[in-house]
Amino acid sequence: MANVIDKITEKQMNPNIPEFRVGDTVRVDVKIIEGKRERIQAFEGTVIARKGGGVSETFTVRKVSYGVGVERIFPMHSPKIANITVVKKGKVRRAKLNFLRNVVGQYRIKERGQK
Repeated sequence: MANVIDKITEKQMNPNIPEFRVGDTVRVDVKIIEGKRERIQAFEGTVIARKGGGVSETFTVRKVSYGVGVERIFPMHSPKIANITVVKKGKVRRAKLNFLRNVVGQYRIKERGQK
């Protein structure tokens, strides 16, 4: 029985997901359907959390738009996600960056690979 479930979940996994961590800045291209038309909208921000595993894995992206913090939770293997691009690799020392919700002003995350 578990073998059948593994085959179904393996079919639903998206193989085109790049390697990214918490702290990285990513651009997520989301397919949006308006009536009969379909377009792609980009959402660029910092990954503040990753949760779950396998087909049910999700990640949270946070950005500040016009002075207001906006967060979206994306299912990793959703067919609505057209593309994920890693813009900048961040160096952080924790698994969840929930403290960024309370930070007022600019907060800089160091870039990975540099000292």
